[in-house]
Amino acid sequence: MFSILLLMIYLAFVSLGLPDALLGSAWPIMYQEFAVPVSYSGTVFMIICGGTILSSLNSEKLNRRFGTGKITAISVLLTAIALFGFSISHSFLMLCLFAIPYGLGAGSVDAALNHYVALHYSSRHMSWLHCMWGLGASVGPYIMGFVLQKGEPWSRGYLIVSLIQFALAIALFCSLSLWKKKPEELKENAASTAKQENSQQNEFRQNESQLESCSEEAKKQEPLPSGVSKQKALSLKEIFAIPGAKECMASFYSYCALEQTVGLWAGSFMVLALGMEEKLAASYVALFYFGITFGRFLSGFFTMKWKDEQMVLGGSAIVFFGIFLLFTPWSKALVLPALILIGLGCAPVYPSVIHSTPYNFGVEHSSALIGAQMASAYVGTLIMPPLFGVLGRSFSMKLFPYYSMFLLLFMVFTYRRMLQVTKKARREKR
Repeated sequence: MFSILLLMIYLAFVSLGLPDALLGSAWPIMYQEFAVPVSYSGTVFMIICGGTILSSLNSEKLNRRFGTGKITAISVLLTAIALFGFSISHSFLMLCLFAIPYGLGAGSVDAALNHYVALHYSSRHMSWLHCMWGLGASVGPYIMGFVLQKGEPWSRGYLIVSLIQFALAIALFCSLSLWKKKPEELKENAASTAKQENSQQNEFRQNESQLESCSEEAKKQEPLPSGVSKQKALSLKEIFAIPGAKECMASFYSYCALEQTVGLWAGSFMVLALGMEEKLAASYVALFYFGITFGRFLSGFFTMKWKDEQMVLGGSAIVFFGIFLLFTPWSKALVLPALILIGLGCAPVYPSVIHSTPYNFGVEHSSALIGAQMASAYVGTLIMPPLFGVLGRSFSMKLFPYYSMFLLLFMVFTYRRMLQVTKKARREKR
């Protein structure tokens, strides 16, 4: 029963990634059909991000009321309806209207699934699940490309992906009985996290009582069988008051801004600053995303040996080295290994930060914090990449390595600060 649920969660993560790159793949044709400027894709993206931020901030309230299983199933269904709406849209306004449920569904399922996995599964599953997201994000454009090569309209690609989402939504509704609390699994996971976090045996003994209370608290948070909790959801003001929350959100904001900035602007940097051909630059950017996906697959094995904190800081060191290569006089020759290294380094950061949230902030706050992290992630991707576009246009695309390095260093600084604050808060609780 439990393995079937895990399979459903893996499929859900694939479905999360499937539609993410469809708009970028099809937009060169879509904007001509809708007779709008090419820049209008940014409007659709902002609407989707707005819905995602809104639903992420309310994810804890929805989770406590309906439970993870129902939220996941309803969110996937909402996304499927939105994608079907895209496939039948004949005007830009209609596209924008269907972008609203798309964003709302994506934010809810992202926060709900990440919280559930952080509580119930080991860090390796978190890494592999995010690897599945990367697989979905890679398959989506291939579906659209296959449809377009066959001479079919772009709407057919959206229709195919929407049907896949509908099928998954049906499977999720049929599996609602499987979304039950597994206290012993959580306890085992919490103990594993504590062993990683505490290398000293004495410190581990001190934490055992805390982990017992975390496990008991988790039972209250998501009791059998529905996953619904009666505890009051935290407001945004209350979330910010949690020790380390502001630093955690700032760090996650910076990381997601870095990943999106590299993915969006590395190609322009290679063409405009390094003088490379457009097709070659595009293939190099694809290898950056390959680095993230493959890196998350590898990270699942490394998490069996290293704790989440080590995964985040180790990955950041690899990103630092990758960006550093872009500062050298041989940056044009080294840009390919640089992008692969940046992708590999980025790989463990997202899943490791999310997975460590219940330990760093307590199970009672983890749902609220993960929802806030999802929201800060989308705010970061909404603001920082366009900001670099303005800087690059106004000054030079050669600023790309400097901008990327700033985001990385700010992320590491705020992450380390978060670790200090949360460790102090845990000591004071004992």
